[in-house]
Amino acid sequence: MKKITIITGHYGTGKTNLSVNLAVKAAAEGRSVAIADLDLVNPFFRTADFKELFEEKGIRMIAPDFANSNLDMPSIQFDVEQLAVTEDCLIIDVGGDDAGATALGRYAEALAPFREDTDMYYVINQRRYLTENSDEAAQLLFEIETAARMRHTAVVNNTNLGCETDASVIESSARFAEEVSEKTGLPVAFTTCPEELTELAGKPGYMPVKVYVKPLWEK
Repeated sequence: MKKITIITGHYGTGKTNLSVNLAVKAAAEGRSVAIADLDLVNPFFRTADFKELFEEKGIRMIAPDFANSNLDMPSIQFDVEQLAVTEDCLIIDVGGDDAGATALGRYAEALAPFREDTDMYYVINQRRYLTENSDEAAQLLFEIETAARMRHTAVVNNTNLGCETDASVIESSARFAEEVSEKTGLPVAFTTCPEELTELAGKPGYMPVKVYVKPLWEK
């Protein structure tokens, strides 16, 4: 992982779960880690929900003002440039679609000096509505870049069906990920898989993840 990792994508693709896994992984490597929650769009899946986990792992959490309260309103007040300087690893969880990426655009100039040490991952999930085909997924990527005033560096294939995910669900999405890669000109950084799917977890190109964020219907 580079010094800064930015996570974007469509609503419900699993951005926050990936962000949490990357933060925990970096902390386990002994790096000082901060995770900034820029998801001002969807109040249901927030990195702010993992305060206790982050405290246990020594991860610094930066969340919107009033997150997880009855005053859950869009207000972000933190110095992202200072975080980038002081932390070994800064992970930024961006809200869904171009609407969420507008908040990231506010920090485009501040992050510009760190461009060479920044990855901006576009998370795709073939099993989510509105990004089920590569044309839709590619179009959304470009809309996010316009709103964020930043360019992605890679695609992450996070196709899953929640608790019903098995190896066939993930493996069948490979062609979809390749098509998105071809249409955007971006490489596929890796494909995620639940850590219990040992038949995939040890293969090159796969990143085993723990499911921290569950859909509402599984809670």
